[in-house]
Amino acid sequence: MRTVSPPDTWVYALRLPHDPRAARVARMTVRSVLDSHGRPEVRDAVELLTSELVTNTYLHTKGPASLRLTALAGGRLRVGVWDSHPGIPAPFGQPPWDRVPAAPVDSEGGRGLRLVQEYADRWGGWPLGDGLLDRGAGKLLWFEVGG
Repeated sequence: MRTVSPPDTWVYALRLPHDPRAARVARMTVRSVLDSHGRPEVRDAVELLTSELVTNTYLHTKGPASLRLTALAGGRLRVGVWDSHPGIPAPFGQPPWDRVPAAPVDSEGGRGLRLVQEYADRWGGWPLGDGLLDRGAGKLLWFEVGG
């Protein structure tokens, strides 16, 4: 049996440990994949946003994370980051998606999710495992660029 897919679509997945170096590994992976597929026009934005989401998984969870890059039809690229925490942060939750408050000027953090609003074309989040038997499966946050 043969699977049919458009020639410009592909998928890469990477499991990341709960480690402060995970964001760097994710950035290097994104850069390598996008360079090998001739997508330099989205590389900087995807690298930045991926790094922010993976950093958040390290800061706000105690478990591993997963990264998935998917080239979709029409030149779109979707990046998904799974982690074990079930909470969906703004702007990934329900509308209005502009609920991310501006970080204080002297703050060292708190700007990552606002970057998603600025550089991604679309984004969202899904809680995973809301059934009675599969609680605690975490969430998937995703964003799209291009196309």
